[in-house]
Amino acid sequence: MGLKFSGPAPVKAAENSTLILQHRMLAYLSASSYIRNLVSKKRRRMVVGGYDLDMSYITGRVLAMSFPAERMRAVYRNPLWQVKSVLEMRHQDHYKIYNLCIEEEYDPLHFHGRVEKFPFDDNHVPNLEMVKSFCESVYSWLSSDPKNIAVIHCMAGKGRTGLMVCAYLVYSGMSAEEALHLYAQKRTTNNQGVSIPSQRRYVEYWESVLSFPRGIGNGPPDVNLPPPCSRELRRIRLYDTVNTTSVFFVVSELQEIPNQRYRPPVEVAKNCCREIKKGYEGNTSPRYFLSYLEGNEEGIESEPEEPHVVYQMDTESPVLYQKNCLDYHFNKPVISWDAEYFGLEHKIFVKSLAKCSGLISSLHQLFSSRI
Repeated sequence: MGLKFSGPAPVKAAENSTLILQHRMLAYLSASSYIRNLVSKKRRRMVVGGYDLDMSYITGRVLAMSFPAERMRAVYRNPLWQVKSVLEMRHQDHYKIYNLCIEEEYDPLHFHGRVEKFPFDDNHVPNLEMVKSFCESVYSWLSSDPKNIAVIHCMAGKGRTGLMVCAYLVYSGMSAEEALHLYAQKRTTNNQGVSIPSQRRYVEYWESVLSFPRGIGNGPPDVNLPPPCSRELRRIRLYDTVNTTSVFFVVSELQEIPNQRYRPPVEVAKNCCREIKKGYEGNTSPRYFLSYLEGNEEGIESEPEEPHVVYQMDTESPVLYQKNCLDYHFNKPVISWDAEYFGLEHKIFVKSLAKCSGLISSLHQLFSSRI
């Protein structure tokens, strides 16, 4: 006679049934578009082949979408297998995907290896060298076959995607204003496409370095990136800060890594902007930073010799105390080649041009604008 052990069997059966239930629930949520519709908010969606996806044709050959997700993320983002099915159905062998995400990735083999990465951080902007490489890659792909399309996405498929889509539209001959308007109209239902001011400005910066000597439509434009120069940050001043007594900020520099497009930020300074009060004793020098200027107020080009001193005219004047203003003065100026200024409170952030002098006349204008 032998002993019978029947205790563990019900436990294993219960575990298996729980796993089966979880898989069924995940499959149901992934198949349902209800949650994804809530997450996509005002972004336009497209129903193709029974799939309801967060994607939009900006032009007949440029498609913007949110991240093609797997597993749990597919519950609220575009399921990867549905994206692949739609692209294979509509553009078999003629699509290439451009992934702008740094926070998530997937196996390019899902899309036959036709995936190229241009990663940069969410709510931020890339360096102009990356924008140039991106536009050249998209132009080359679309020019190689009239049936080819470019599929561009970040995570939500709105801000970073919009910046790079608009950059390519400008590269194709549109003005920055036209590109931003078209993207807003085609990608969203409320015409709020690229909404972050620094990203919108960056499309304009990109437009300013392009020229079409052969005419629009006769080959790619010439890209005239400014030479590298350093920035000297002396003071941060924030205006119109109603009901705010302080704003914490971090200054980080983007580090260039060989053979890698992504430039991770490394902190170089941090502190807090506080209210300026009457009798405030600080450095009364009106100098904020050194900058190369493209021309004078009449638009006449100046010789790019020594850096010019840019002045903030109301520095320490009585009118200053009538404003809602927060200020921080660096005892030792922060000198940076590629600086990123990011305020942690109230999501205030400002991005200086990556190694690009001559495209902004004042860092103060960036900090004092509503970000």
